[in-house]
Amino acid sequence: IESVVQQHPAVAQCVVTVGEDKPGNQQLVAYTVPRHSHPVPHSAELRNFLKQKLPEYMIPAAFVTLDALPLTPNGKLDRKALPAPDFSLADASAARQIVPPRSPSESALVRIWETVLGTKVASVRDSFFDLGGHSLLAVQMFAQIEKEFNVRLPLATLYEAPAIEDLARILNRDAAPSRWSSLVAIQPSGSRPPFFCFHGEGGNVLIYRKLSQYLGSDQPFYGLQSQGLDGNSPLLKTIEEMAALYVKEIRGVQPHGPYLLGGYCLGGTIAYEAAQQLRAADEEVALLALFDTMNWRNLLLTSWDKGFQRFQRLIFHAAVLLEIDSVSKRRFLKGKIHDLRNRIPVWRGMLLTKLKRRSSGDQSSSLVLAQVWQANHEAAFDYVPRPYQGVVTDFRPATQYRVLNKPDLKWDSLATGGQRVIVVPGYPAVMLLEPYVKELAAMLTTCIDDAIRQRKSAQSDQILAAIHDSAT
Repeated sequence: IESVVQQHPAVAQCVVTVGEDKPGNQQLVAYTVPRHSHPVPHSAELRNFLKQKLPEYMIPAAFVTLDALPLTPNGKLDRKALPAPDFSLADASAARQIVPPRSPSESALVRIWETVLGTKVASVRDSFFDLGGHSLLAVQMFAQIEKEFNVRLPLATLYEAPAIEDLARILNRDAAPSRWSSLVAIQPSGSRPPFFCFHGEGGNVLIYRKLSQYLGSDQPFYGLQSQGLDGNSPLLKTIEEMAALYVKEIRGVQPHGPYLLGGYCLGGTIAYEAAQQLRAADEEVALLALFDTMNWRNLLLTSWDKGFQRFQRLIFHAAVLLEIDSVSKRRFLKGKIHDLRNRIPVWRGMLLTKLKRRSSGDQSSSLVLAQVWQANHEAAFDYVPRPYQGVVTDFRPATQYRVLNKPDLKWDSLATGGQRVIVVPGYPAVMLLEPYVKELAAMLTTCIDDAIRQRKSAQSDQILAAIHDSAT
């Protein structure tokens, strides 16, 4: 973040730290030293500059202008001497940035957002996610955009353009990228090795937004979304095909290992096969992280099993409501209502696809998503996993559906290189949701740290062995 801030022509130096606007609520703070030859940049100017280069969560909440950075007697930065920011001024500055729609495109997007989100949009610079948006609401929102503008955008566009003014800019340039890519740079910055996370059955990677945030700004995070979400690219029908395409995309970013791979639910299955293919190419996989992932090949459920699983789902939802605070309860219930409303057209599309009653020219967003969902679902159950010679790190919820809590649905017998089981607090399907995702991120960070440390240790051993061989 410091490096990007210093790209502004009026900024000579920058230091970014973490402060608290209220106890327990951490916020990024940027301290800047302006160039003498330029006017002092306002926080609004810096914030807008950063929005073109950084994801929303990496933009500091407060900017403090200094004549010079405080230094210790030996010339190093004295962080303790940095003045405390006035977050109330930051809030006032943000309030002054309320921008009404300035074009027909922005006005249309405001109407769509207010309908989908069920809330008033005060500014075209408001973030979709800050207003309560999530992946299933994004499906409905992009379907409305398609009807209004006759342009289909992938859901991952929200990582590039989380605000209305950004979306309008994309729409006005016929934004859909000319080349479809499954690789999505959710958080491309940072000095650590990149973590690659594969999509679930729904095909999109918006579900990983919170996880990438909690891993921190120094952890590069890439998502792999389903081919076919654009309605033009052919659907992939097997896990092996998906993994082969995604491995090619990954190696375009990181040509050689060691690789850090993971995925939630079906994404874990794809990560498992991608790890197999990378190892077959003599590449090292330092971490293979499966988040609440089953070996679906062995899943055989009776009607009674399915009914009991639905009953348990209601029990788990009730348990989550008892654990979270009142504000989170309202958000949780509202989110479930929105989820149900947005899943109905997808379920209808899946049914029509199964019955082959969908016309070849019918390519609405809901039906495209239904096709992707159906293809991914069938691929999961057709996949026959081979024994894996590396180590599998299996993140399991503390409580699991009774019908799924069976040894043959897990990965223990396939992980011939070793198995590491990490129990994550909570219930099925909440691992990536607040407040549980913060705990998952902390556990995953530890695993990534361990993988990096083991890799460095192995390199040191190789160097010592080479020195020993040379000496002898």
